[in-house]
Amino acid sequence: MGAQIVSIFLPAALALVMFGLGLSLTPADFARVVKYPKAAVIALTCQIVVLPAICYGLVVLFGLNGVLAVGMMLLVASPGGTSANLFSHLAGGDVALNVTLTAVNSVLAMFTLPVVVAWSLAQFMAGDASIGLQPAKLLQMFAVVLVPVAIGMAVRHRSLAWTEKMQKPVKIASVVVLVLAVTFSIVGNFRLLLDNADTLGPVALLLSVLSLAVGYGVPRLLRVERRQAIASAMEIGIHNAALAITLAMSVLGSEPMAVPAGIYGSVMFVPAAIAAYALSRKGSRVVSVTGA
Repeated sequence: MGAQIVSIFLPAALALVMFGLGLSLTPADFARVVKYPKAAVIALTCQIVVLPAICYGLVVLFGLNGVLAVGMMLLVASPGGTSANLFSHLAGGDVALNVTLTAVNSVLAMFTLPVVVAWSLAQFMAGDASIGLQPAKLLQMFAVVLVPVAIGMAVRHRSLAWTEKMQKPVKIASVVVLVLAVTFSIVGNFRLLLDNADTLGPVALLLSVLSLAVGYGVPRLLRVERRQAIASAMEIGIHNAALAITLAMSVLGSEPMAVPAGIYGSVMFVPAAIAAYALSRKGSRVVSVTGA
């Protein structure tokens, strides 16, 4: 039964999540990067370059190795989660920029994910030939990440009325899928989780906090407008745990590799909610001061 869930349910469930993402995207979302070139380039650089370096530092600092180390690197290389837009809205961020970053990063992930995963496998599992990233798995990764998004965009283009009607149910279903994916990952590897709880928990929590801090702090240091910095924080700070879990279990064939993403998926909402509240309160004070 477990194997059937991995081979059928998880890919199908993730396809639903990515299809829902496609329903919310238009070609204009990709073109909009021209409108926000500085904010987009800084955010994407943080996502693709800075965060993997930070995650590697955490992995080394806490002594993770093997599939758990690769699982953390797989998670940090995954694009932003679908809930980033919601948290950005609650925090007063530029949601249009969030949509643009999600669109662009979902495409870039097709190229950056294999690079990070291949490097991580060589770095942490050089002696294990049972897990690898062969050409067939690269093709499967492409299908999992991009094909459902493209289908969703095509459906939106052909039937906008149906799309608007279905977006809310699909979003709700996406949240349910994320919860199920995280739950299955934790329950299926509970013993491994208990044995590594003292390291996995702190690493996942620190990654979440640092991702949010980098996503907001770096753009602000480089003089990016505040609402765009908030959008960057939420996009960078909320990784797609469902994608990482599915790639680990169904593409790379390793259930233990999915555990870090499962842990992250269960703890990330707390720092994200605190950050959204704090940023929204700060934004309210800024508005009241400038208004006065």
